[in-house]
Amino acid sequence: MVKPYTSSMTCKKRWRMALNAISFVLHVSNKAFKFQTPRLLRSFSYLAIDVEQDHEHTPREKPFDVDPDLLSHMVRDKTLESLTQFGGVKELASLLETDVKGGVSDSKDDLDHRRRDTTIIILLACALLSLGFGIKQHGWKEGWYDGGSIILAVILVIVVSSVSNFNQSRQFQKLSAKSENIGVEVVRGGRRRSVSIFDVVVGDIAYLKIGDQVPADGVLLEGYSLKVDESSMTGESDHVHVNADTNPFLLSGTKISDGFAYMLVTSVGVNTAWGEMMGSIAREVNEETPLQVRLNKLTSAIGKVGLLVAALVLVVSMIRYFTGSTRDDFGNREFVGRKTKFDDVMNAVVGIVAAAVTIVVVAIPEGLPLAVTLTLAYSMKKMMRDNAMVRRISACETMGSATTICTDKTGTLTMNEMQVTEVWVGKEEIAEGAYLAPSLVQLLKEGIGLNTAGSVYQTQQTSPPEISGSPTEKALLSWAVVDLGMDIDLVKQHCEIIHVETFNSEKKRSGILMREKRGSNRIVTHWKGAAEMILAMCSSYYGRSGEIMIFNGEERVQIENIVKGMATNSLRCIAFAQKSSNGQVCEKLEETELTLLGILGLKDPCRPGVEAAVESCRNAGVKIKMITGDNVHTAKAIASECGILDPSEELDEDAVVEGFQFRNYSHEERMDKIDRIRVMARSSPFDKLLMVQCLKQKGNVVAVTGDGTNDAPALKEADIGLSMGIEGTEVAKESSDIVILDDNFSSVVTVIRWGRCVYKNIQKFIQFQLTVNVAALVINFVAAVSSGKVPLTAVQLLWVNLIMDTLGALALATEEPTDDLMKMPPVGRVEPLITRVMWRNLISQALYQVMVLLVLEFRGRSIFDVTEKVKNTIIFNSFVLCQVFNEFNARELEKKNIFKGLGKNRLFIVIVSLTVVLQLVMVEFLKKFANTERLTWEQWGVCVSIGALSWPIGVLVKCIPVVRKK
Repeated sequence: MVKPYTSSMTCKKRWRMALNAISFVLHVSNKAFKFQTPRLLRSFSYLAIDVEQDHEHTPREKPFDVDPDLLSHMVRDKTLESLTQFGGVKELASLLETDVKGGVSDSKDDLDHRRRDTTIIILLACALLSLGFGIKQHGWKEGWYDGGSIILAVILVIVVSSVSNFNQSRQFQKLSAKSENIGVEVVRGGRRRSVSIFDVVVGDIAYLKIGDQVPADGVLLEGYSLKVDESSMTGESDHVHVNADTNPFLLSGTKISDGFAYMLVTSVGVNTAWGEMMGSIAREVNEETPLQVRLNKLTSAIGKVGLLVAALVLVVSMIRYFTGSTRDDFGNREFVGRKTKFDDVMNAVVGIVAAAVTIVVVAIPEGLPLAVTLTLAYSMKKMMRDNAMVRRISACETMGSATTICTDKTGTLTMNEMQVTEVWVGKEEIAEGAYLAPSLVQLLKEGIGLNTAGSVYQTQQTSPPEISGSPTEKALLSWAVVDLGMDIDLVKQHCEIIHVETFNSEKKRSGILMREKRGSNRIVTHWKGAAEMILAMCSSYYGRSGEIMIFNGEERVQIENIVKGMATNSLRCIAFAQKSSNGQVCEKLEETELTLLGILGLKDPCRPGVEAAVESCRNAGVKIKMITGDNVHTAKAIASECGILDPSEELDEDAVVEGFQFRNYSHEERMDKIDRIRVMARSSPFDKLLMVQCLKQKGNVVAVTGDGTNDAPALKEADIGLSMGIEGTEVAKESSDIVILDDNFSSVVTVIRWGRCVYKNIQKFIQFQLTVNVAALVINFVAAVSSGKVPLTAVQLLWVNLIMDTLGALALATEEPTDDLMKMPPVGRVEPLITRVMWRNLISQALYQVMVLLVLEFRGRSIFDVTEKVKNTIIFNSFVLCQVFNEFNARELEKKNIFKGLGKNRLFIVIVSLTVVLQLVMVEFLKKFANTERLTWEQWGVCVSIGALSWPIGVLVKCIPVVRKK
C-alpha cells in the first residue's frame, strides 16, 4: 500500500524507490512484448506496482514481499511444494496483507495500490509534388486544387478505413461486454459484497458457489465438496475435485460445478493462467488473407506500369521540348535555346513533370483500397443481421474462398443438450410409460437423485422444475423427474449420504454410500458411469418386475452387444448399479458383486437444419470434415445423421480415422490421405491443428468451427476461424475471425454465401475500376506524347477516381447474395483475382472508350467546331458517362441480362442517379474548379450516346466464349 510521501525519505530509500519503479517498467515491458495484443487488456487485466516510500514499517522490496511470477506459476502448475514454502494458505494470506476472515481493506488507497499493476505513400508523394507544381504554375489561389484534392482523397481513404475498423471493434465489444462483466462476491472489510470481475484484486477473498466462474487464479481457503469444471482451460469435460490437502488450486476462467468455497486471489490479469492462454493465441496483425495477397500484387503491378508510362512521358516530353518540337497556343516554338527565359523553361518543365505525376495518379488505383474497405464494411453489417459477427473485416472475403470446413461436433453440429432416448432394464428396452417394479423405481430414484452434481429446483407446482448441472446430469435428472416422478427433496429427506466418490476420468464413474433413514436403515452403495465400466462391476441384474437374475456368459455378451448397438446409434451409455447391506458401514464403497439397475442411452441431437447446411456446402464444392473426441461408432453415427457420411455409399477406408492413427502417419501419408478423410474420431487438439496445417499445405483455404478452449489453436491457425457466440468460450472467440451468434451450423452457410458475394462484388468493382484506369492511362499517355498536354486534368481524374469509384463501390457492394453463388466451386487460394472473363469484359470496354476519346482528342475541335476547352469538356463528360453506363455492365460478369434484380437494389439506382446529378453540377456549375465549359443540349446528347453504346458492346462481347483454366 502506497503511503503519503514524507520529507524525511533518505537518499538510499529514494534510490530504492527508483530501482523498484524501473524494475516494474521492465517487467511490464516484457509482458507487453510477450503478449503483443491490446485485446488482452480487456480480460482481467490488472498489474500490481509497489513504489517503496518511507514509512515506519519494514520496507518491502516487492509488492507484498511476494514475486507475482512465483504465485502465477504455483497456481498454474498446481505446485504444492511452492505453497508449502510460503507456509501454507494462511501464511500466504498474511504475506498478501489479507485477513482470512475479514478480507482486504475496503479503503480506496489499498485497492488502488493493489490494482496498479507503399501505395498510399507513393500517392502522397505525388500529391505533394502536384501541390508544389500547381502552386508554382498558378500561384496559391489557383494552384492548390490538384495536389490538395489528391491529399483529400488519401485522407478520406484513411478516415473511412479507420472508422470502419473502429465500428466493427465496437460492435464486438458491445456483444461481449455483458458476458465479460460478471459479478463476483468478495469479502472486504469484514463484509461480503458484489463487485465486477474487473475489480477483483490480489489478496481478495472471493466467495464461490455452484455455477460461479472463478474470477482469477487463487488457492482454497475453506470449502465443502468443491468440484470445478476446468474444460474452459484444459478442454477436458471431467470435473476436478478441489480440497485443501492435495489440490487447493483454482484457475481463472473455470466454473464451480459443485460445493462452495472461499478463495484467496493470488494472481489477476496477464499473470493468470487465463491471461497466459489469451496471450499465447495473440494473432499476428500483419497476417494477410488470400485476397489481400492478390490485391497487393495487383496494386504493385499497376503501380509499376504507371511509373514506367510516366517515365516514358517525362523523357519523351523533355526531349520534344528541348529539341523545339513543341509550340504554344500561337504556333511559336516554346524553346529557342538561350533566347528562352529561365522562368518560361521552369514553368514548362514543371508542366511536363506535372503531366507525368498525373499519369501516376491515374495508374495507381487509389480508389481500390477505399472500395474494398467500403464493400467489406457494408457486407459486415449485413452479415451481422444474419447472426454472423465479423471480428476481422477481411474475413468477409476470405470465407468466400473457403474450400474446406473442419468442424467440431459437440455444440456445433449438435445442440449440446443431452436427452434420454433409450432405457434398458436387463435385456429389455423399456418404452415410455411402461411398467417398472416400485422397488426398482425407488432404487433408480436414489441412484439418480443422490449420486449427482446437478440440482432440481421446483419454483411452483404448475411450472416445470429448473434443472441445473452438466448436460448429462440435466438429462438424467429430467428423465427421473418426468418419467419416474422423482421428488428429489423427498429422496434426500429419506436418505443420508455417508460417503461420496466423485467422478474420475480414469474410472469414468461416480458413487455414493447412503443410509436409509426410515424402516430398515439399510446401507446402499450406488454407482453410475460409463456402461462398460459399471457392467464389469456387476454379477447380477434386475428385471423390469424387480426380480434379480445372475449373469451368465451369454447374458453378459447380450447386454454388451446392447451397449455397442446404442453407441452405434450415437448414444452415450450411462449405467446404474447398486449393492445393499444391513451390516456395518464401510468407509469404502463396494466395487464388486453389484446388481445392474439399468442402462440409459443419452443423445445429443443434431441442430435443426444441419443436414441441409452440409448438403448446401457439398453443392458449393466445400468439403466438410468432422473432428471429434467421441469413439469411432458414435462419430460415424453423428456424421451420417448430419450428412457428412452417406450410409448408402461404400466408404473409403480412409474416410474415418482416429486421432492416434492420423498423428502416427508419416508426413507423406498424411498429405496423401488428407483429402479422403471425412471424420476423425478420438482426436486431440493437436490432431485438429495438424489437420488444418496439412490442408493449408495442400493449397486449401481452411475454415474451422469450434466453441471450446481446446479449439483455439486450430481456430487461430485456420484461414477463417468460426466460433460460437452462445456456448463458445472467451478463448475460442478471441481466436476466431467470425462469431456465429446463434451457434447454428446453418449460419455457416450464410457466411459462405456472403463471403462469396463479397468476393464476387470485389471482382465486379475491380473490373469496373481497371476499365476506368486503363482508358484514362492510355488517353493521357497518347495525348501527352503527341501534343505535350493531357486532356483530363488531375482534378477531373480525381473526380472520376474518387467520386465515381467511391459511389460505384457502394453501388456494387449492395448486390445481395444469390442462389447461383452456392452452385459455383470455391475460388480457392490459387485462383487468379482477375479471371479471363473479367479480362474479356475489361479490355473490350477500355478499347472502346480509348478509341472514341482519342478521336475526340485529335478530331473533336473540327467535328464539333468548338474551342479547345469545350473539346476537353466533351472528352471529360463522355468519359464519365461511359463509366456510368459501364457500371450496369459490371453487375453481371457473364450474364447478358444486366438489369435482372435491379429493382430490388434501390441503393444502386440512387447512387447512379446521384452520380449523374453530380456530374451535371461539375460540368455546368463548377467550371473554374473542374476546368470545364458549359455544354449545349446537342453536346450533352452526344456524350450520353457515347456512354450508352457500352451496353450493346457488353452484350456482344459476352457472346465470345472463354476457355476456363482447369
